[in-house]
Amino acid sequence: MRDSDGNRAAGFIEAGFLALLLVILIAAALWLFFQRVWWFPELASARSLAVDRLFELTLLITGIAFVMVHGALAFFIVRFRDRGTGRALFWHDSHALEISWSVVTLVILTVLVFMGQRVWSDVYFSKAPDNAVLVEVTGEQFMWHARYPGSDGAFGATDPKLITNTNILGLDKRDPAARDDVVVDNTLHLPVNRPARIRLRAKDVIHSFYLPHFRTKQDAVPGMTIEIWIVPSREGQFEIVCAELCGLGHYRMKAMLTVESQEAYDKWLKEQAG
Repeated sequence: MRDSDGNRAAGFIEAGFLALLLVILIAAALWLFFQRVWWFPELASARSLAVDRLFELTLLITGIAFVMVHGALAFFIVRFRDRGTGRALFWHDSHALEISWSVVTLVILTVLVFMGQRVWSDVYFSKAPDNAVLVEVTGEQFMWHARYPGSDGAFGATDPKLITNTNILGLDKRDPAARDDVVVDNTLHLPVNRPARIRLRAKDVIHSFYLPHFRTKQDAVPGMTIEIWIVPSREGQFEIVCAELCGLGHYRMKAMLTVESQEAYDKWLKEQAG
């Protein structure tokens, strides 16, 4: 009788320590979540709000499932652990229970998949408004080149044979549209609250144009022109990095995006044009 009481007391103590540990872990996780520690940088794009909302919904659902499953696992480990006095039991599976949790999981995942597909389609396949700013960004080991069309609003022709240290993109000056193109290195300027079309290219290897504050990442592939568009929603400076291992100097392939008022943007572009 005493051994049984001792085992029961030990079981309560173990269960208490386990419950305390779970409470501490849950409290720490919630604190990290609400304080935004090790979290996404502050959002700077009006178009990417849906991305954050979908991520948070997915995290909430999987978090609840994680706590429920591991809580149940802990309960059964403590409740039905070997005490040296019982007999091993066996029972057949419950088909109704297995069908139930399979159907619930299927429904939840299907809904999340369709929600994700809708966000993906909006980000990558929707058309930018007609008033969008146009800029071309070219990745090269190990820097970014931004090209703006001049007053004619059109990019000029380029030719790889014309690439030199002073003509980094190979602009063909015989083309009138190329004579007023503006090329800057490792810096990008965009006006706030106005859509921006960004055409991505690469000179050598695959690079990945990544704007963490805009939840935007797209590969730049040699021989291809890939277009994305964003809507900067607040002014400031934001990091541009390469998210593709593109060589030994990959770590230093960084640039800055400056989002400013339309007046400041027009002034900067005019200064660059000389």
